[in-house]
Amino acid sequence: MRRIRPRRSPAVPLLIVFFAGVAAVVWLWWDNTPSIADQGSKMVNAGRITGLLGGYMMALVVLQMARVPALERRVGSDRVARWHAMTGRYTLCLVVAHVVLTMYGYALQAGLTHTAILQQTIDSINQLPDMGKAAIGTGLLVLIGLMSIGPVRKRIPYDFWYHTHLLTYAATFLTFWHQISTGNEFAVTPAAKTGWYALYGSVTALVLWYRIITPIRLNMRHRLRVEAVIEESPGIVSVLMSGRKLHRMGAEAGQFFRWRFLAPGMRFSSHPYSLSAAPRPNMLRITVKAIGDHSSALRDLEPGTRVWAEGPYGALTAGKRSRGKVLLVAGGVGITPMRALFETLPGAAGDLTLLYRANSTQDLALWDELAQIAEERGARLMYAVNSPDGERPDISPDSLRRKIPDIERHDVFLCGPPGFAQGVYEALRGAGVPTRRIHHESFEM
Repeated sequence: MRRIRPRRSPAVPLLIVFFAGVAAVVWLWWDNTPSIADQGSKMVNAGRITGLLGGYMMALVVLQMARVPALERRVGSDRVARWHAMTGRYTLCLVVAHVVLTMYGYALQAGLTHTAILQQTIDSINQLPDMGKAAIGTGLLVLIGLMSIGPVRKRIPYDFWYHTHLLTYAATFLTFWHQISTGNEFAVTPAAKTGWYALYGSVTALVLWYRIITPIRLNMRHRLRVEAVIEESPGIVSVLMSGRKLHRMGAEAGQFFRWRFLAPGMRFSSHPYSLSAAPRPNMLRITVKAIGDHSSALRDLEPGTRVWAEGPYGALTAGKRSRGKVLLVAGGVGITPMRALFETLPGAAGDLTLLYRANSTQDLALWDELAQIAEERGARLMYAVNSPDGERPDISPDSLRRKIPDIERHDVFLCGPPGFAQGVYEALRGAGVPTRRIHHESFEM
């Protein structure tokens, strides 16, 4: 305990590398841009820089989908997902700007009016190399972008959105080739072409390794099957899975896998669920609340059903810890990673505290297990539920300080619905807990 050394997130070095790449792309464009004399040339060159930046960002969009362990387990899956969403929005804007500016510039250079952009686009697709593939890829990007808009995404099934989102790989492949064949920078600067191939080749290799080869190796080695399904409380079930040498999967308490149960109606659905107990050599467990079609179907799984797992993912682990005392805060089904951490985090009697928020005492899943762990470890276990008349409990800076007088000297691990997590985060900050010691992860991906 005296040698706690928290893992440091590589987020800042990665952001530095990202902006260094942006600067290199801008320099490449500037170095190959002649003096601009007319409006048409201005538009074409503006299209060039937006296209180069869009191509660079597109490689990063795919990299953020590759599930590279350094990102998923050190930065955090939720943070990488937010980066991916933000990078995707900028990429789509740059690609659309590239198409409009370039076609408008070509139309002006050809002596056409600005209303002839559509005709110029059709001519370019028919005449320039690889432009047909680029047009299809751009169309796919626009489709994916439209389906990822918040209100639209909420109205379509998760599995449909997820599988459609995978078309990003096809869009990237289709748009890559016209960058090489029509990009002025790559025609006059062989080193730039080599670097672009290296960028896209590296990203492709990472995707193939971590999205395809690694999951195949994991599942062939460990051969997971459903052992039993146990109802913990109304609407909440635990799924126990057996396999071979599961402790060698590299999973830690607080992490999650993407699970695919090879049962009728579930074979094409892959969903993230956290481990609700520390990994055992021959057993893994998840605990899930029925809030959708997939989670509701888990209660009907038959023992012996094959399981396809991908992971482990997530950075909400003991490696984040920097202090001896730890407060775990769980809301609803967010108890699953907190229960695993409550069991495994090193600590002397009085070092660990778990605060569990639920609507009622009947909703306190795994409560008997938590009580047993608390008794065995000398840890504190508290719950906060609504009063009989529906009044919500007070989780404020003052109430937290009353319950835990030295809260500012704690590390805090937090997991729960977004609204709950935001409220608790603000209360913790008001109670004096530094931001760097509040560790939280959201699975709204």
